[in-house]
Amino acid sequence: MAIWFEQPTKDEAGKMQKGTLMETLDIQIIDLGEDYISGSMPVDHRTVQPYGILHGGASVALAETLGSLAAHLVVDSSKYFTVGMEVNANHLRPATKGRVTGTAKPIHIGKSSHVWGIEIKNDEGKMVCISRITMAIVSRDKIEK
Repeated sequence: MAIWFEQPTKDEAGKMQKGTLMETLDIQIIDLGEDYISGSMPVDHRTVQPYGILHGGASVALAETLGSLAAHLVVDSSKYFTVGMEVNANHLRPATKGRVTGTAKPIHIGKSSHVWGIEIKNDEGKMVCISRITMAIVSRDKIEK
């Protein structure tokens, strides 16, 4: 059974890209299953550090993008905002070329918070980074006054 508030398509989920960091880093939504969302990002001049390897901050940006988007898709966005509270990452292996792909899956979906685990892998399927994000679920009534 799908966890999404309304069953979005990957194209609908990707529409949030315009004018955001997703567009700047060329983060593309590539898959949306019943309980996960996947996206990819290039390892290129926008995402590497001076050594030519994927910047840890770029990995975190991909992870936070996927976890935030997933949380947004689970709630009724006409009533709730989903905002990041904490994100962490362990960088396990360098990536120097191609694209990296992240997959966000829920660890906890509660009424006031979500925790999402995000695995980021290289083109060979080897783990580059593992991340976790905690999202607060905030009523729009509390913010829009």
